[in-house]
Amino acid sequence: MKNRFLVALGLVSAAFLFLAACSTKSDEAASGKKVITVATDSDTAPFTFKKDNDFKGYDIDLINAIFDDSDTYEVKFVTTAFDSILTGVDAGRYQIAANDFNYNKERSEKYLFSDPISKSNYAITSAKGVSYSSLDDLSGKSTEVISGSNYAQVLEEWNKANPDKEEIKINYASSTTGLTTRIQHIESGKIDFILYDAISSSYLVKDQGFDLTVSNLEDTIGGETDGLEYFLFADSQEGKELQEFVNERLKDLHEDGTLVELSQEYFGGDYVSSLK
Repeated sequence: MKNRFLVALGLVSAAFLFLAACSTKSDEAASGKKVITVATDSDTAPFTFKKDNDFKGYDIDLINAIFDDSDTYEVKFVTTAFDSILTGVDAGRYQIAANDFNYNKERSEKYLFSDPISKSNYAITSAKGVSYSSLDDLSGKSTEVISGSNYAQVLEEWNKANPDKEEIKINYASSTTGLTTRIQHIESGKIDFILYDAISSSYLVKDQGFDLTVSNLEDTIGGETDGLEYFLFADSQEGKELQEFVNERLKDLHEDGTLVELSQEYFGGDYVSSLK
């Protein structure tokens, strides 16, 4: 009886796997293309956000332009917490990470980067009438960051490099705590500032009507990669193929003016013409 049960269970499992495989093949055959899943947190306007349940933003529209009319690929977008994006790339759930990603050494050792897709400066958002233009100005001040972000690393490195000064008070927010919420904490007096990119900071303060000050950071951070934004891929054969495809399309979109148009639409200015 036990053997019969095991045989029956095996047949059911085999049938399930067969049907699942057929379903997958049908999905692929329907479009004849490979589906590329793009991960974003949908909470980093104007790079990526949701509007009426639709994915919007500079990164989103640029991805759509890159894969438009592709005979090989079609894309779908998924929303996930920021700190789950790259772990999802590691696990193969996502093929592209699109979320205003900047360069850092740790990422470069693990992931492939596209050619840069925009260039912004670091900026400091603070209370109305209070302006900070240097990291030194932030000594003794408080902020909120997402652990593992470039902005967190910049502040952490300043604290390490300046043991003789009062440290910047870094509070680590949940990955689900969006930039809007953290900026609201400046208005409420919970924190003193937010370090972020100038494009996002200026956009959000204006779009949400915050009565705050946004100042460009005058310090040079990161050398040649300072302020550059990228798409990220897994360091795999599939990732290399996608990287090559995306970079070729980026060249075309740079030459035909699409990048400038998207930059003007979402950033209110040209943040792409200086890209190499």
